[in-house]
Amino acid sequence: MEQGNNSRVTEFVLHSLSGSRELQLFYFAFFTLFYLSVVLGNLLIVLTVISEPALHTPMYFLLSNLSCIDVFLSTFATPKMVVDFLMEHKTISFEGCMTQIFFLHVFAGGEMMLLVAMAYDRYVAIRRPLHYATIMSVRKCTSLVMGSWLVGVLHSVSQLVFTVNLPFCGPNKVDSFFCDLPLVIKLACTDTFTLEVLLLSDSGLMAASSFVLLLTSYMVILVTVRRRSSEGMSKARATLTAHITVVTLFFGPCIFIYAWPFSNLLVDKVLSIFYTVFTPLLNPLIYTLRNKEVISAMRKLRSRQVSS
Repeated sequence: MEQGNNSRVTEFVLHSLSGSRELQLFYFAFFTLFYLSVVLGNLLIVLTVISEPALHTPMYFLLSNLSCIDVFLSTFATPKMVVDFLMEHKTISFEGCMTQIFFLHVFAGGEMMLLVAMAYDRYVAIRRPLHYATIMSVRKCTSLVMGSWLVGVLHSVSQLVFTVNLPFCGPNKVDSFFCDLPLVIKLACTDTFTLEVLLLSDSGLMAASSFVLLLTSYMVILVTVRRRSSEGMSKARATLTAHITVVTLFFGPCIFIYAWPFSNLLVDKVLSIFYTVFTPLLNPLIYTLRNKEVISAMRKLRSRQVSS
C-alpha cells in the first residue's frame, strides 16, 4: 500500500479478536456455526410464514421481513470476519470498507424502522381491533416494509456521502473486525471533529428517537392490555414481551456505541459483535419459542416434508 502526504489509502487493516492462533481457530469454528444458525433460523421463519396460510397476517408478514433483514445484517461483515480468522493479514480494500459502512447503515436503519412498523401493527391490533383488518391492509403492510428499506438507504447515503470523499493517507488500522463509521472517520488525515459530531448525532438521534417512540407505544399498549383479562389479551402480552425484548437487545448496543462514539473501549467491540452477529439469531428464537402459532406451523411444515 502506498502512503505519503499526497497518497491515498487503498486498504484498511482490521482488528483481530485474538492474537492466539488456537483462539482464532476456535473463533472460526464458533462463528461459522453461529452464522449458519442465523441464516438457517431466519430463513426457516420466512419459509414457515410463506408456506402456512394461517400465518398470512400483517404481524407475520412484518416478522418474515425482519428475518430477511437479520440475514443481511449478519452477512455484511460476518463471513469476512470468519475468513479473516484463517488469514495472517486481515485487510479490506477501501471500496470494501465503504461498502460495509453503506450496508451496515442500510440494514440497521431498515431494521429500526421495521421494528417501529411492528410496534404500529401491535398498537392497531390492540387499540383498534375492529378496524385492524382495514387499517393493516396488504397495501399498508407493503408500504411499511418498502418505507423501512427506503429510510435505511437514505440514512446510509447521507452518512457515506461525507465519508467517501475524506482524505485517507494513513494510519489505516480500524480497531474493529469490520468498518464502522466512528472508527473509519477518525482515520482521515484532516480535522473531522465537526463531521464526526454531525454524522454520529444523525445515527444516534435516529436510534434514540426510534427507541423512545417504541417504548412509548409499548407502554400505551401494555396499559391497554392490563385493563383486559381475556385469553386474547394474554396472548397479546406474550407477543409484546417478545417485541420489547428484541427492541431492547437491538437498540441497547447501538445507542451505547453512538452515545460514546469517541471512546476506544473493549466493550464497544463486544457490543459490535453482539448486534451484528448475536442479535440476528436471538430475534427468531425470541419470536418463535414463545409463539405457539409459529411452532405449530413449523411442525406442519416438517410433517409435510417428511410425508413427501
